Amino acid sequence: MLKTVYLDHNATTPLHPELKPKVLEWLDIWGNPSSIHWAGRGPKTVLREARRRIAELLGVDPLELVITSGGSEANNLVFKGLLAQSGSSRERNQIIVSGVEHPSVLKTAMAMKEYGYSVDILTVSRDGNVDMDHLQTLLGPRTALVSCMLANNETGHIFPVAEIAKCAHSAGALVHCDAVQGLGKVDLNLRSLGVDLATISGHKFYALKGCGVLFARKGLNLKSLIHGGSQERGRRAGTENILATASLGFMCTHVDLVTAQISRLRSLRDHLEARILAEIPDVQITGKGGSRLSNTSHMTISGIDGETLLINLDVQGFAVSTGAACSSGSPEPSATLLAMGYSRAEAQSSLRLSLGWQNQKSDIDTFVDTLKQVTERLRGFNCEKGC
Repeated sequence: MLKTVYLDHNATTPLHPELKPKVLEWLDIWGNPSSIHWAGRGPKTVLREARRRIAELLGVDPLELVITSGGSEANNLVFKGLLAQSGSSRERNQIIVSGVEHPSVLKTAMAMKEYGYSVDILTVSRDGNVDMDHLQTLLGPRTALVSCMLANNETGHIFPVAEIAKCAHSAGALVHCDAVQGLGKVDLNLRSLGVDLATISGHKFYALKGCGVLFARKGLNLKSLIHGGSQERGRRAGTENILATASLGFMCTHVDLVTAQISRLRSLRDHLEARILAEIPDVQITGKGGSRLSNTSHMTISGIDGETLLINLDVQGFAVSTGAACSSGSPEPSATLLAMGYSRAEAQSSLRLSLGWQNQKSDIDTFVDTLKQVTERLRGFNCEKGC
């Protein structure tokens, strides 16, 4: 029987084993939390407790959280719910986003041009460093919002969000942080980051899919994207996903596991990269010396098409990625790598490995052995065709 190894945790994570019996318990709490009778009281209590746990982990007030269907909806709510209601009639009508943001940020920011906003792209270097000098030149009295992710989903680079927030606030702008990839991988305290808005998603943290969270600090006026009920204090209509929200709340109590896993996964990641660099020629680790998530390794492998490599590894039982899961199947190379200055050829020869809590050293060693064999075979085949 083929052994499978999952190395794509930045795309999604498996459900934490302790959650499975809890989900069965929550299935019996099936009422509508907006109902005032007995069937609604149980779900409302579950929802309130989950919100409290999430807020405690993030270091914010529970009333500052808006429960959504996921990170993409939460990111859309930032731009469309906060800025669209003002439009070009407002003095501040400039948006700044980094060039490596998730599509749910980049595409939504671009859509804001329809409301009279201009959009400027903040430069990120090949090594994964935000150009702070460029930020200073972009900031001005017109800047309404600066959006920069906490950690990149493809390369794993961690960005200086707290420093960016100070610069943006000094110019009178609001700051949003897509912290989806940071949840469960770094010590995530939104107060310490100093941001005005931030987004997370439960399925990146071993919880069920279907729950995202937007933090919007007190005083910000959000307009709901969904018309209907008055759930989430009028900021997001629709009956809440109790199961998914409860599962995220449960995982937010596992801070001790997060701390322990950060160190363990960094050790595994470093072992993975050391073996690959020593045993497979012409491999470049993207931004190896920079600040990165402990679980993420992104590389370019010269002479290898990333999609072909992915398929060959899949046949061998390994789940890996060439970039963002939301962009899989696209014939275009990674927009993130292109924005960082990589060529199309380099971007098309990329591989992303993102480790998770269940991965062991034996998984890593088996993977590297297989990667070495597959790379040699594909390079040999390419040489026969064109050398």
